Amino acid sequence: MSVTILGGGVMGLCIATELNGRGIPAAILGEAPGPRACSWWAGGMLAPHCEGESADPAVTRHGLTAADWWQDQGVPVARNGTLVVSLARDAGALSRFARRSAGHRMLDAPGIAALEPDLAGRFARALFFADEAHLAPRQALSILSGCLARTETPTGTVIDCRGLSARDALRDLRGVRGEMAVIRCPEIRLARPVRLLHPRMPLYVVPRGDGVFMLGATMVESDRRGPPTARAVLELLSAAFALHPALAEAEVLELGADARPAFPDNLPRIRRVGGVIHANGLYRHGFLLAPAVARMVADHLQHQTRPEFMDADHP
Repeated sequence: MSVTILGGGVMGLCIATELNGRGIPAAILGEAPGPRACSWWAGGMLAPHCEGESADPAVTRHGLTAADWWQDQGVPVARNGTLVVSLARDAGALSRFARRSAGHRMLDAPGIAALEPDLAGRFARALFFADEAHLAPRQALSILSGCLARTETPTGTVIDCRGLSARDALRDLRGVRGEMAVIRCPEIRLARPVRLLHPRMPLYVVPRGDGVFMLGATMVESDRRGPPTARAVLELLSAAFALHPALAEAEVLELGADARPAFPDNLPRIRRVGGVIHANGLYRHGFLLAPAVARMVADHLQHQTRPEFMDADHP
């Protein structure tokens, strides 16, 4: 058996890696991941419990295995947990988040200061999800891509992982636009992703090292893939300022936007259309759920199992 993967984003790379690891030759038909790939602009948070606050329970269940999978591929994974905070006026949002999620403990102000000294005195309470992790998406994509073969001609079984480009075959696929910024602020040090439950713009700040942070992300029902809007950038940076005033003096390194592929229920799908297997619809859970989908696809090819996310033939 040989497999050709259409699309070199996080879904395609994870499936090809999983298949090769099982002795099934898989090659990528498509470019190496870069700024035009949705995965390029990801936050890289492996946060199954935080996502469980609003996502289907399957996201948490399958996402719990993601950090181990990435680490097994040689990708550096920081296992420092996630911190969720809110301003005093939004204390109710933090309480709701706590009720709707699991795997956390409540911290008071001294507990926050012990974890993140640069946030000392800024928040009265926080939720700490100790078992969560994060990675650097571009580094992860590069590591996987560098270990995989590429082809210019499809052969064998074809698996389509083209994201929104696959709407010619997946008519119920939609785009959910996300806009983000990469900034440098050496005055601030964070050891883990911090989520701010802001009323207008829920924000995450992911440390990349050397004073660099990823800020994200908007969630707009749109498949527009152009640059971020001025309104989105303004709201994103305003929310960052609410987290810590020093971020107002940060150097803006990059602004980016792309549209995430999603199905109506925001869960991924494995679907056969004609003779092609489609794996798509990671929504905002790309690095969290791609390993689980990859295992499902590999089990289906290797053992003829019916994966949890498998659809019947669909027009």
